[in-house]
Amino acid sequence: MYTLDLSGKKAVVFGIANQRSIAWSISKRLNEAGATIISAYQNERVKDSVTKLTSELSDVTLIECDVSKEENVEKCFNEIQKIHGNIDILVHSIAFAQKEDLGGRFVDTDREGFQIALDISAYSLISITRNAAKMMNEKGTIITMSFMAAEKVFPGYNVMSTAKAALENEVRQIANDLGPDNIRINAISAGPLDTLSSRVISGYRDMKSAHSERAPLRRNITHDEVATTALYLCSDMSSGVTGEVIHVDTGYHVMGI
Repeated sequence: MYTLDLSGKKAVVFGIANQRSIAWSISKRLNEAGATIISAYQNERVKDSVTKLTSELSDVTLIECDVSKEENVEKCFNEIQKIHGNIDILVHSIAFAQKEDLGGRFVDTDREGFQIALDISAYSLISITRNAAKMMNEKGTIITMSFMAAEKVFPGYNVMSTAKAALENEVRQIANDLGPDNIRINAISAGPLDTLSSRVISGYRDMKSAHSERAPLRRNITHDEVATTALYLCSDMSSGVTGEVIHVDTGYHVMGI
């Protein structure tokens, strides 16, 4: 019998920064289903905000982790293992690019900006997955967050489009690597959502408006629609699904114009 009961499951979530974070919406849904949340926050700058938010959860552990430094990732998972032993779920909801690289011409992206965006937004999935997989129980599941700019041009999204394309390719390769260990990985390609990151994207409001006008459902998505999809992917109901990019975008991706 399939169930959405995650009682006894332990979920490591990367990406909670404030109440608009997709990672926060996912954490709430997983916690409501019974999962223990282990929130890996970036640094002291966001600690107070994350602490206040996660105080609403019934069972939570906070651990600092700067994914740009490999030694910090290793330290983070060593601490998690000491406290919780094995884990069952990993949520990767991290993306970053310099503000100046989220507008103008993509061809003007400099080397440093490209490296920063790809490192934080794409390589971080490889890094944390490598460490998490060592302590994952059988039937473990990994989720990451993508966007349709991985497939199509969204002016202003620029280098982040390249990062998301890399991320989706990683999902397929990791699915093959970890499949024999009965660990699944999938990406959610979400429509435009108001987050801390989206506000700095040039043309974001136009992007969101076009989405609501042209998507088959004629509206934008909600944070909770992404979170409930994540809940499905973390449950036994999705036991045969891995290496997928699931669009949660009110159907926008099927449209030609």
